Amino acid sequence: MNSPIQSSGVGGKQKLRAALVLALAPLALLANGMRLGSQDAFATARGEAFVATADNPSAIYYNPAGLTQLAGTQARSGIYGIYLDPAFTPPAGAPNNGTTYHIRDQFAAVPQFFLSHSFADSRWSFGLGIYSPYGANVSWPQDTGFRAVATDAAIRYFRFNPVIALKLTPTLSLAGGALVDYANLELEQGLLPTERPFANSFRFNGEGWSAGYNVGLLWQPLEKISFGATLRSTTGFTLRGKTRIEQQPVIRPTAVLAEANYTFPLTAVLGVSFRPTPRWNLEFDADYTDWSSLGQIIIHQLSRPPFPVQRNIPVNLKWQPSWIFEVGATRACANDWQVSAGYLYNQNSVPDTFYTPLAADLDRHFFSLGAGHKGKRFDFDVAYQFGYGPARTVSGSSPASQPGFFAGQTADGTYKFISHAVFVTVGIHF
Repeated sequence: MNSPIQSSGVGGKQKLRAALVLALAPLALLANGMRLGSQDAFATARGEAFVATADNPSAIYYNPAGLTQLAGTQARSGIYGIYLDPAFTPPAGAPNNGTTYHIRDQFAAVPQFFLSHSFADSRWSFGLGIYSPYGANVSWPQDTGFRAVATDAAIRYFRFNPVIALKLTPTLSLAGGALVDYANLELEQGLLPTERPFANSFRFNGEGWSAGYNVGLLWQPLEKISFGATLRSTTGFTLRGKTRIEQQPVIRPTAVLAEANYTFPLTAVLGVSFRPTPRWNLEFDADYTDWSSLGQIIIHQLSRPPFPVQRNIPVNLKWQPSWIFEVGATRACANDWQVSAGYLYNQNSVPDTFYTPLAADLDRHFFSLGAGHKGKRFDFDVAYQFGYGPARTVSGSSPASQPGFFAGQTADGTYKFISHAVFVTVGIHF
C-alpha cells in the first residue's frame, strides 16, 4: 500500500509557483449530470474503484485516510471533459410521438485540485481539495411536451475540503475533514404547455453556503489485501435569491425575493483491493448515495406573487437511495508506466411518480480505460470513459412542481443516455 516518493530540494517560491499552476484551473466550468463521482483520471480509468487504494492526493475525495501513504508535498490537478446526450421520445398518442429530443448544451468540463503534505518521521498527513462533487446544466427544447414540468436546470457547486489523516499503526489509518460548500441552483419551467403565442415561464435562482464533514479508513491486514471506507455527510443549504415570473399579457416580467431549503445527500463507499502480485491491483467498491434527502423542497416567495403563481411552491422529488458498483484493475508496466480498466453500474434513483427530465435518470453502465506514468517529480494519467443507459419508459408520472394551476403536462415518455468523457490529470511531487 505504501507509495514512497523521493523528494529533492526545491525553493519555496518554485514550490508555490508550481502549485499555483495546478490550482488555477477554471473552477467556473460546469458539468451536466448531478453527482460528479469522477475526480481523478487514474481512479476513473479503474471505474472509480479507488477507495481501498487511494494512493495519490485525490484520496482527499476518494478516501482521505490514504494520505498517510504519501511522502512529502504533492499536488494533483485535472480536467474532466464530457459529452452528455440524454434523449427523450414522447409517449404513444402524443402529437409529437416519433420525435427524439436532445438537450442543447452537451459538452462540459470540470476541474479539480488536490494538495497533500506528510511530515518526515510523522504519523500525520494533511490535505486540501477544491472540487465539484455535484453539477448540472440541462436545457431541453420548448416543444418536448413537458415544458410546463421542466425546461432548464443548472447547479454550480464548489467544495473546499481540508483533511487530516493519522497512521494509527503500520496497517491502519484514519482521517477526517471539513466540507465547506457553495451552491447555486437555477430551475425553470413553463407556466403553460406552450411558449407561444405569449411568453410564459417561472424561474428560481438561489445560492448559499453549507458545511459538513468527511471521514475515511484504510486498513491493510495482509500484504496483498486492503480495505477502504469513506463517508461524506449531507450538506443542507438555504438557497436565497429570486423567482422570475412572466405570463404575457397577464403578468409582465416580475421578480420576487425567494428562498428554498435543499439538502445534498450523504454518500458512503466501502471497497477491497487485492494485489496478487506487485504489478497487479484489483479492486471492488460499493458506493451508496442516500438520495432520499431530496424529498420535498418548498420554494418560498417572501411576498405574494401575481396570480396564478402560488406563493409557496412544493417541488416533489421523492428520490430513493441507490448504489453504484465499481470494479477496476491496474497493471504496472516497465519504465513506471501503468494501464487500467474499469466498469461501474449506477442504479437509478428517481421513481416514475414525480419523474423530472432535469435528471433524466435511468440505470447506467460506464466502461473505462486509461494509462499513466509515475516519475520522480511529475506524473500524469489519461482516461476515456463511455456511458450507456438503456431505454427507460416513464408512465403515470405527475409534475414535480406546478407554480401555476394550468400545466396539464407530465414527463411521461422514453428516456435514453449516452456519454463520452476524457479525463487528464497531472501531478507534481516536491
